[in-house]
Amino acid sequence: MEMNRIANQFVLDQAENGAWQYPFETGIASDCSMIILLRTLEINDEEELIKELVERIAGKQEEDGSWKLFHDQEKGNVTSTVEAYYALLYSGYRDPKDEKIQAARRFILANGGASEVHLFLKILLALTGQCAWPHFPINIEVMLLPDSFPINLFDLSVYGRANLIPFLLLANLNFRRRTPRSPDLSDLFQQRDVRFFTEDQEEDVRSVIQFIKQGVKSLKYHGNLRELTLYRAEKYMLDRIEPDGTYLNYFSSTILMIFALLARGYSNTHPVITRAVKGLKAMTCRIDGKLHCQYTTATVWNTTLIAYALQEAGVPYSSGTIQKANQYILSRQHLKYGDWAIHEPNLLPGGWGFADMNTIHPDIDDTTAALRAIRTLAIEQVVYRQAWDRGVNWLLSMQNRDGGWPAFEKNVDKKLLSLMPIEGGKDLLIDPSTVDLTGRTLEFFGNYTHLDQQHPKMKRGVRWLLKQQKADGSWVGRWGVYIYGTWAAVTGLLAVGVSKEHPAIQKALTWLLKNQNSDGGWGESCKSDLENSYVPLGESSRTHTAWALDTLITAATSVTPEIETGAAFLVEHKEKEWTTTYTKGRGMAGSFYIHYHCYEYVFPLLALAHYQKLAGGQLLKDLAQENM
Repeated sequence: MEMNRIANQFVLDQAENGAWQYPFETGIASDCSMIILLRTLEINDEEELIKELVERIAGKQEEDGSWKLFHDQEKGNVTSTVEAYYALLYSGYRDPKDEKIQAARRFILANGGASEVHLFLKILLALTGQCAWPHFPINIEVMLLPDSFPINLFDLSVYGRANLIPFLLLANLNFRRRTPRSPDLSDLFQQRDVRFFTEDQEEDVRSVIQFIKQGVKSLKYHGNLRELTLYRAEKYMLDRIEPDGTYLNYFSSTILMIFALLARGYSNTHPVITRAVKGLKAMTCRIDGKLHCQYTTATVWNTTLIAYALQEAGVPYSSGTIQKANQYILSRQHLKYGDWAIHEPNLLPGGWGFADMNTIHPDIDDTTAALRAIRTLAIEQVVYRQAWDRGVNWLLSMQNRDGGWPAFEKNVDKKLLSLMPIEGGKDLLIDPSTVDLTGRTLEFFGNYTHLDQQHPKMKRGVRWLLKQQKADGSWVGRWGVYIYGTWAAVTGLLAVGVSKEHPAIQKALTWLLKNQNSDGGWGESCKSDLENSYVPLGESSRTHTAWALDTLITAATSVTPEIETGAAFLVEHKEKEWTTTYTKGRGMAGSFYIHYHCYEYVFPLLALAHYQKLAGGQLLKDLAQENM
């Protein structure tokens, strides 16, 4: 039985501390950045690590010399290819005359050159002396704008702040660091300047920039305003270093912090920098035997999802596997105040974060997932009940004024900020209500707290969600795309009592059925993200099928032929092998995509458990007694 197979695999893969440490895979960008960082810091005792990263990066190269972001991208990605080219040369383990290196160079030159890469790589190229710093029209003093000003630092998303503060420090100081080993990439730029934004964008945002400059000019301070701001930027980063030494557990922000501290005069071997590098190295994992630098760890997310899915599949909460998982989950509830408290100052901590070492910035999705996992223990044990009450209270209070739920912080959704001349600004700078977060939050409240759409907060959530439906019946998610968004929206609406016959629900089901493949499954391409419309993958994947199937099951009163064939796809393993490693998670459009290794197991288990309940079949009670 497929459910037994998955459950047994989870039992085998559980770590000693109760967590599941499946990789959080985001392509080669972090592997490349790690090589560039280690070489720039001239850390010479990491040769084995660098060699292993080189092996993984080189193994991902396509026949035309490029590197791709996802399997069905028609041609390679110029940013990924420049990253790989730079890292491989800087490593010292690849020769510029090597045919594969030359093939990468030809691809880069044929596709616009290195001046066309995405924002983070432009910054890295400038930092490491490969190009001049592009003009950035906003001074770092913007950090000092008060709350009374229409735009201030805490109007940015926590992720945006984390990356933007070191970036502003570095851009304003024009910091550069080359080493004797630095390769020369000047020929890749084809005599074209690197720009942070195009002339068209500059025109669009000129008035916004002028507005910010006027605000900065009006700041009053008797000392050295620039030095005060640099100090504040440094302090902001240092105050948010996690127990593992990283800055908010993100790879990109930690690397930018390291360079920013160098710009402030820290030595290469300063303890803060040494600890940060150690923290980044601690986030490495192995994928098919190859070393990968994770952008962050997904340990809390993995563990909460798996513990919940196993219980849905019939594994009792008293089993050893669930007990260990829930102890781990309980230990990761946040007790500290984070930046979220600036927007909701009277709220006690109580959320959960995404990564194992995340103690400062909780998020809504991990909090609902954690609460689902501990729901039964919360009835029986005081310590879990207290955690439950804090978590539910935090979650209820984080609803945005528009009725939806954000990822990290409340009401951080000023549209003005998305006009800022920063690539991917909408994903990076603001944290608006999103379909998937709102749908999953409604699903939690409806199914596990008995709140329904009569409750004012649920009613506002339903109203917001219904307004977001696309004309074709789908919804688009932030952390997945159309199938994911539609699954989250429909299951959320139904959980709080929206009728299965509601036109929005029926329209969504029609859309899903229209996109079911002949093999019974579903598959969505990452191109959906780039083209802002649904693009089929051309093959079915287990994860997409599980999301679509679970949506149909939740809205059904009995098993239909479409549900039957969807379940058969999962049980009979009809998927092509490459689809199991296809990226299903959305990071930043056109920049990075996420392959969550647990998704191939956890969502099929969840969908099949719900199928068994609908069909009156057997859950995993026998397996639980025998093996747990």
